[in-house]
Amino acid sequence: MARYTLWIGNKNYSSWSLRGWLMCKLAGIEFDEVLVRLDEPDRWGRMRQFAPSGRVPTLKDGDLLIWDSMAIGEYLAERFPEKKLWPADPRARAVARAVSAEMHAGFAALRGQLPMNMHRTKAPPQWNADAQRDIDRVQEIWRDCRKAYGAGGPYLFGALSLADCCYAPVVSRFTTYRVPMDGAASAYCEAMWEWPALDAWREAALEEPWLIERDEAI
Repeated sequence: MARYTLWIGNKNYSSWSLRGWLMCKLAGIEFDEVLVRLDEPDRWGRMRQFAPSGRVPTLKDGDLLIWDSMAIGEYLAERFPEKKLWPADPRARAVARAVSAEMHAGFAALRGQLPMNMHRTKAPPQWNADAQRDIDRVQEIWRDCRKAYGAGGPYLFGALSLADCCYAPVVSRFTTYRVPMDGAASAYCEAMWEWPALDAWREAALEEPWLIERDEAI
């Protein structure tokens, strides 16, 4: 049994779980993975057994429970400073935290109208102006971060960081819904899909047999 346990939702649909899972992979920790289906009749009751919020992801380290993806990332960054989960440069690190917090708290229209669904193959939906503003803002973030801090590699701040974990579900959304992208955004998405951890999650998501009708109906 691994020291850590990570509870997640369906890999095909749960964008928050993807963030927490990638953070654990980036930190290089070994963890037991427990999947709770998001369409289970007693999902809330089951999740409340391990998460005070009744939500995923939740990371367990001994008797400590951490039930928020950003809190998981910050905990791992403090627990393993040698892994450099945030950029080393103070200015880059501040911006990385800012854009991660913006992703964590915002983009409601993008989330609602283009939910994560990795096995989706039908034509993309017609999203509204609010979602398009979110899409434009995400691409602006990617473009600005790459220009200012991306010289050391293909990711937002050069090397992989927690910021990339936060935006990985948007990479999936842009790919699934065939969102028109500028050159910088397209190159960033290509680089992200070459990350073995993200590719492994997608492969597992495509093998899941469960469907959530409200997301499939979009």
